[in-house]
Amino acid sequence: MTSDSTAPTGTPDAPRFRALLPEPAADVDLAAAYAYPSGLEGPWLRANMVASADGGAWGPSGRTAELSSPPDRALMSVLRAHADVVLAGAATARIEGYRPVRPREVWGDLRAGRTATPPLALVTRTLDVHPDVLEKAPPEAPTIVFTTESAPADRRRAAAASGAEVVVAGADSVRPEEVLAGLAERGLVRVLTEGGPHLLAEFAAAGLLDELCLTLSPRLLGPAAARIVAGAAPSHTQDLRLAAVLESEDSLFVRYRRAFDRTAG
Repeated sequence: MTSDSTAPTGTPDAPRFRALLPEPAADVDLAAAYAYPSGLEGPWLRANMVASADGGAWGPSGRTAELSSPPDRALMSVLRAHADVVLAGAATARIEGYRPVRPREVWGDLRAGRTATPPLALVTRTLDVHPDVLEKAPPEAPTIVFTTESAPADRRRAAAASGAEVVVAGADSVRPEEVLAGLAERGLVRVLTEGGPHLLAEFAAAGLLDELCLTLSPRLLGPAAARIVAGAAPSHTQDLRLAAVLESEDSLFVRYRRAFDRTAG
């Protein structure tokens, strides 16, 4: 999830997307198709995940790169451009080699009026994160670390000294509600989470997931593969409605929204 994007959409080398639903179209403007709802007054949590055709969340190496593709990376770049903040769990950040988000020309005017890149926000109970995630963030978009009261005090001090913004969001575990509230207090309401499966499960169990963007990779991984939700989050169900389906280079890009709008009323 940290690879450089492919060519900007609209250039000859860019992946081309066609819409299957809700209305068939031969060529899709990704930036328009994935815009957040207008007039948001509170946080909107969008998840971007990838899975194999048989439901696996990552390849044999334990990383998502084996399921990704140029269209998947192009879409990820657009989603990050739209977002006010990119949210990830610390384990995913370590496994996928996360670093602060970098500017990409593909974004064009999507960042107008905001920082050149969205800040990275990490959820971690122990503050076991790579120093570059904290130290190499641009001053105008410092990394935000949501952690616990029980996190080692020396690590909390070190993270703050490195330029990160450290936020305590729970006693022994990070509370999803406090994460979204903390981001909203900073004016970061268009939230993009890239997982991993444990973090997605926790936010979904708390009833906070508004939208799921799911890339279905044309690959089979077998019965040992993990799912895009995992871990010890409480068992839960959530009804979704199908908002759109795109296709590019044999991958499907499915967008679901919650069946009801929790921000209404």
